[in-house]
Amino acid sequence: MKNQSPQKPPNNYIKYSTMGFQMIAIIGLGCWGGYKLDKIYPNKFHIFTVVLSLVSIFAALYFVLKDLIKPKD
Repeated sequence: MKNQSPQKPPNNYIKYSTMGFQMIAIIGLGCWGGYKLDKIYPNKFHIFTVVLSLVSIFAALYFVLKDLIKPKD
């Protein structure tokens, strides 16, 4: 049996690129949901798209900041 060395922590490039993809997914889903709601319930100002886009941006920032501030194990 081979002597196994402890696992190295994930590379920072991988960690931050996954955060970027996570932000893209959250913001994209928020914009898409707002667009679909505006198609179902038409209004003059496309309020669902605007509101859900802003909410998804704040949610994405929250998740990224939560991961950045998380204490190291």
